[in-house]
Amino acid sequence: MNLKNNRITVGELMDYEPAKAVFQKRFPMVMRHPMLGAARTVTLEQVIAVAKGYIPEKKIQETLNELQKV
Repeated sequence: MNLKNNRITVGELMDYEPAKAVFQKRFPMVMRHPMLGAARTVTLEQVIAVAKGYIPEKKIQETLNELQKV
């Protein structure tokens, strides 16, 4: 999948079932969060910037690698 230099939006990722499945597998709690719908215009780059404070860099990189393969 083309992540557009991490400028792809959460909405675009969630609309593509294989990418959505990656997030469901790796971050099931986030996928049930009530604010997920409001985050549709947020870019992957912005998500990564926030996630780095909570998620190990290795898990972020593994997720990005998996998204690029779908």
